[in-house]
Amino acid sequence: MTDRDLARKSIEYRRDTVRAIMRAGAGHTGGSLSCIDILNILYNRVLRITPANWSDPVRDRYVQSKGHSVEALYVVLADRGFFPKESLDTLCHYRSPFIGHPTRKVPGIEMNTGGLGHGLPICVGMAIAAKRDGHDVRVVTLLGDGELAEGSNWEAAMAAAHHRLDNLTAIVDHNALQITGPTRDVCNNEPLDAKFAAFGWDVRRVNGHDLAALERVLTHRGPAGVPVCVIADTVKGRGVSFMENVLKWHHGVPSAEEFSRAEAEFERQLAAWEAAP
Repeated sequence: MTDRDLARKSIEYRRDTVRAIMRAGAGHTGGSLSCIDILNILYNRVLRITPANWSDPVRDRYVQSKGHSVEALYVVLADRGFFPKESLDTLCHYRSPFIGHPTRKVPGIEMNTGGLGHGLPICVGMAIAAKRDGHDVRVVTLLGDGELAEGSNWEAAMAAAHHRLDNLTAIVDHNALQITGPTRDVCNNEPLDAKFAAFGWDVRRVNGHDLAALERVLTHRGPAGVPVCVIADTVKGRGVSFMENVLKWHHGVPSAEEFSRAEAEFERQLAAWEAAP
């Protein structure tokens, strides 16, 4: 896949995410849109995770700790062939496995998540197991910045450094908003880079919507024995102008009129992509 094709994927993933949420009548729209570019790079350029190798113990591992943004993950997994895209028509429907948080009943989902603060501790365990088994396995988790108020994250961060887990990467979707307000006002966790560094991590900061920069930082392996933290500065609601940095879209379903406006914006973005050299 070319870099140009990758850019189109991000537009299509955002469009399909909003469509899935609209059909379902439920979903965490803002946070799903903010992490699309991260997932795009992980699944199309970085991680060794495919339907073909899903049962291979030496595959990479991805755990979405900010599980409430599962709609974005479902869309990417469908595109990668883990299940038919039409399956997402059942999102949040009775007896559908496609519920509002990740569940292992869905192909491609590594671990049930949604109780915030669980993903990083789980990934520490996975990374330790891979080391002990002698497997060259990379373990990656995606955290929300608001999620870092959960103390279990910092216990896991300390354990990761202690066990020298250089096969572990934690990505923070740093969109600076959570359900009740700006993260700095709810429970200020800045400076995040200094905090992770103090816990013994190799910390890197990146524009979370710059695909080339994301690829560079996520393909980089840190120093031997040091886990990596990537702080990805993102915009909540990215790609839909009236959703960007607007608190109410943490969880929200567009009205018919808002959905039409969002669809029109995605069509303009795709037209601009077509016109670009």
